[in-house]
Amino acid sequence: MTPKKEDYLKIIFELGGKTSKISNKQVAVSLNVAAGSVTEMVNKLAKDGLIIHAPYAGISLTEEGVKVAEALIRRHRIWETFLVEKLGYKLADVHKDAEVLEHTVSEELIDRLEDFLGHPQKCPHGSVIPSKDGVYPEDSHVVLNDLKPGQSAEVEHFIDNHDLLEYLADVKLNIGDQVEILEKLPFEGPLNVKVLNTGEEISIGYKAAHYIFVK
Repeated sequence: MTPKKEDYLKIIFELGGKTSKISNKQVAVSLNVAAGSVTEMVNKLAKDGLIIHAPYAGISLTEEGVKVAEALIRRHRIWETFLVEKLGYKLADVHKDAEVLEHTVSEELIDRLEDFLGHPQKCPHGSVIPSKDGVYPEDSHVVLNDLKPGQSAEVEHFIDNHDLLEYLADVKLNIGDQVEILEKLPFEGPLNVKVLNTGEEISIGYKAAHYIFVK
């Protein structure tokens, strides 16, 4: 298992690949990689028995793929929580160092770190942290762009992507915000959104709206 393979498994899991099929394009955008690179890696992961890939139908994790992804996600998100809560990292900057740390320490240290943090249920960008025994509530996979004008929801979590998190910090959208869709502009235009808890009206780009999960 190489770090690149691990990155793909984590993002497939984060996008909902445990229970549904996701597209190569979603993976490419989330990891900031070319479509050809995704195709190549998807073929490798399928040969390893970690994913199922049906052309034009999408990607989903196998049972073994889910187990591997859960373990990777747990380590990564525990480190993210530590770096943000105890060392004061900015949310957008935490991923890179968490990526390094998750590969360099023992499982015992991860267990002790989880104890030290008080067994957090969610990471700083709102996603669930799987427990050691694989028991955890499922994240929502409804994205902001799924909502229609007039509908409202709570922001639950964001994809762990540096550019996205920087963008959301700039527009001041946060985990737990209550939002209402005011308008969806045509031809993949932005969404005009009202943040109900602040009264602010903001514009969210079409692409970003596919990586903001709500409930």
